[in-house]
Amino acid sequence: MSVFATLVERLADLLQPLFPSAATAAAIVVFTALVRLAVHPLSRAAARGQKASAKLAPRVAELRARHAKNPERLQREVMALYSRERTSPVAGCLPSLLQLPAFFVLYHLFSSSSIGGRPNELLSHTLFAAPLGDRWTDAVGRGEIVDGAGAVYLVLFAIVTAVAVFNYRRTKSQQAAAPQLPDAPPGLGAMLRFLPLLSFATLITVAVVPLAAALYIVTSTTWSAAERALLYRDMPAAGALANPM
Repeated sequence: MSVFATLVERLADLLQPLFPSAATAAAIVVFTALVRLAVHPLSRAAARGQKASAKLAPRVAELRARHAKNPERLQREVMALYSRERTSPVAGCLPSLLQLPAFFVLYHLFSSSSIGGRPNELLSHTLFAAPLGDRWTDAVGRGEIVDGAGAVYLVLFAIVTAVAVFNYRRTKSQQAAAPQLPDAPPGLGAMLRFLPLLSFATLITVAVVPLAAALYIVTSTTWSAAERALLYRDMPAAGALANPM
């Protein structure tokens, strides 16, 4: 953890001439973008896996209809199908899961008050008038709702809202274009109807975490929206189920 903190601090030193009053905040944004760029190959692998699964979906549905009364035969046939196509039912999931440790480490780095038994120096800096260790409720408590630290949060809320609206519209259009599966599990329809609203949950997260963590979340979420739009542009059904973070 301290290694990541040191990297962010070194990056802040490099950005100091460009951002005299917000070098650490800029370093968090740039560092988060660099980490997302580093794990981008995993995102591409996940997209390829989901595209392969979507391509095989009609054939899997045929096998389910044909062997509905013989689950063991169905499992063997499905696995044989994926083996012939040189893919796996979890090909799109594993790369996404491998990204989670990096995301958890970064979130912990930007939200912890101490690192290795020492105060987290990253949280002692500011973004204009907003301390990186404070939360939106701290700004509200000081009466800074539309000015000072509150103005910084209003900008973040505006960015998150714009990204959430983009994700909501894209997910709804993807769901409308996705074929309806007659053998879909019970409750899947209700889950898919609720799925587009998850994008707006980021607003709550940004409001309750320290500003340093909020900058990480806003940067990562914005990156994810642009990345999914690129990787899943020719695959509406799979893109609708892609991980929003």
